[in-house]
Amino acid sequence: MAWRHGRWSADHPLPIGASERANIGQAVRAGDVLAAGTTYGTPVRVAGARRVGVAPDDLDRVMRVPVGAEVVRGQIIARTGRRFARVASAPTDGRVIHRRADGDFHVAPVVGRWVVRSTLDGTVTRSDDSCVSVEGAAWCLQGVAAYGPDAVGEIVVGVGAPTEELSPSRIDVRLQGKILVGGARTNAEAITRAHACGVGALITGAVPAGGLRVVYGEEIGAAGARGASDAPTVLCLLGFGTAALPRQIFAPLAALDGTRAAVHTASARLFAFAPPDAGLAQDDPSLVLADDWGGVRAIEEQMGLAGTARFPSEIEAEAVSTGDGMMPVANVLAFDAPRDPVT
Repeated sequence: MAWRHGRWSADHPLPIGASERANIGQAVRAGDVLAAGTTYGTPVRVAGARRVGVAPDDLDRVMRVPVGAEVVRGQIIARTGRRFARVASAPTDGRVIHRRADGDFHVAPVVGRWVVRSTLDGTVTRSDDSCVSVEGAAWCLQGVAAYGPDAVGEIVVGVGAPTEELSPSRIDVRLQGKILVGGARTNAEAITRAHACGVGALITGAVPAGGLRVVYGEEIGAAGARGASDAPTVLCLLGFGTAALPRQIFAPLAALDGTRAAVHTASARLFAFAPPDAGLAQDDPSLVLADDWGGVRAIEEQMGLAGTARFPSEIEAEAVSTGDGMMPVANVLAFDAPRDPVT
């Protein structure tokens, strides 16, 4: 089924420089801080043991601040003597990030701070310097690709029908922190306006590939990508170009208006924190590649195998009959079928 309720696990990769992390077994809610840390600039080497006149093994005895502590310019890191003191001091504001075997220190300036927040209500099952994982129960909708950082907020439906394009004029600062549901298409203008207005995330049937390149750069691909904290968050549910949301997807999204939810970009999933008996589960829709190859669309009517057919491209292939005519079998797949840039 497109919507599923169950227990899920979400991995949250950590940047280098974590100074605090949640503990294994700790209960968290979506939006709670799992880890926090700093981003460093170029480190500076500071003479330590030889500067204060002690052996490297004796340096702990004369250190005034531990490794990992933040310091300000001129602050004493290690000192010996009283009247004729010998000191090793910080050359800049920053953090003591390392002590070498020869007794010297590395002090790095702090150029930024970061936090990683949970995208699930649940329990921490893994916590180390590279990743914090959370396991919990939620309704889940799998998308095809997601871009930007993880996002947590309340779902708000921004279109009146699943075939509509999300208009930038419908986006304003009143949607700050919300997860906004679009329709068949969301263009680059709507994405940038939503980000400027503080919208937490956009959920859409599709985004034009050109629009993704405008927002995220020429190197962006169809597999999705995590981004910096100042990048917009977009979850593509069906594909790229134009893709009207089928009723089995849009109806539950509309019913979840005002519900807490989270977008986990690493897995391209939407987690919604509604009761298990909310009745969101419906039959899977089938998708077909559009005639102009510019997107995908849902097939609402019954399909039937039609044997081998000859298409305008003069290719003969197994076909299915739909209300719009014959379609190649290879162009039809279930919503939850594995999809990647190759398929």
